Amino acid sequence: MGKVPPPLPEKQPSPDQEGFNAWDPKIVKEIDALVDLAEPPSRKGEDTRDLVRQLIVTALKAEYAQLSRGDIKILSRALRELRYGFRIFQPYRDRRKVTIFGSARTARNDPDYRQALHFSSQMARHGFMAITGAGPGIMEAGNEGAGKNNSFGINIRLPYEQEANEFIGHDPLFIDCRFFFTRKLMFVKETSAVAFFPGGFGTHDEAMEVLTLVQTGKADPMPIVFIDSPGGDYWKDWQRYVEKQLLKKKKISPEDMGLFKITDSVDVAVKEILRFYSNYHSMRFVKDLLVMRVHKAPSAAALKAINADFKDICTEGTIQVTKPFKEETDHLDLPRLAFQFDRLNFGRLRQLIDRLNS
Repeated sequence: MGKVPPPLPEKQPSPDQEGFNAWDPKIVKEIDALVDLAEPPSRKGEDTRDLVRQLIVTALKAEYAQLSRGDIKILSRALRELRYGFRIFQPYRDRRKVTIFGSARTARNDPDYRQALHFSSQMARHGFMAITGAGPGIMEAGNEGAGKNNSFGINIRLPYEQEANEFIGHDPLFIDCRFFFTRKLMFVKETSAVAFFPGGFGTHDEAMEVLTLVQTGKADPMPIVFIDSPGGDYWKDWQRYVEKQLLKKKKISPEDMGLFKITDSVDVAVKEILRFYSNYHSMRFVKDLLVMRVHKAPSAAALKAINADFKDICTEGTIQVTKPFKEETDHLDLPRLAFQFDRLNFGRLRQLIDRLNS
């Protein structure tokens, strides 16, 4: 028998109670000196020095805790992948993007390939960039349709070495990942919409994860479309399963079915995405308030109706039209709606966005 590990303490220590004194004046001085060395000649945007200090402290705590080399390799690699990916995306943060998922095994003459090609080219016409997994099949169709200079590819290193497609490989907007979780984070964090075409286990994994993130508020509301080839039933069959096994058995709420749209028409899918941003722009939390930026504030009569219909998602008070808050630094030209959201009913929040867009 192996050695029995010691029991876990009744209460796990917080990150700042692990025996490493990050506030030691000597350590603080050394960390500040390191941050000063990396300070750009002219800083633009928000001051991030406090967060950089936390990153350094986290690295030092990993050493102090004597984590295994394997654990620290994961921490180090994940941080490097995310930093590199965020740097690649940073110049394009003001561009809307659509992430495209689907099977790597889809042949170029397959109707699904042609559908994905048509979809990505149409989204590019409306100013959207494409994000794909950089591989063959549906991913290749997404990059081809959007164009080489209008799409990103986030590749994953696999034992059988997935090859990057010709439309994104060796491109400046190509990102290579070792971990699925860093890749998935970028797929969702950097996008404004997600489109799913028929695929295998990976496509279903990504679909359920995106739906879960939006349903739980871990990702901002966004349009999610499932696109079949014309006359196809791949996603219709999936929807029947969701309705029978999840909805009817009350594993999800009825309003959760409004988080996505299934269609076999590229035009319908494109319209769904564009409509989502026809008035709604973006959202963020300012302390306890959910602040929704819109292109046009609702009239007094429309706002009264909204408050009557959506009072169930307000913990207190009402939904009000406001000006930008002092904590906000972007999109200051847009009007706002602010309210104390219950942070639970994100399906209902999607219905509110649909109302604002109607």
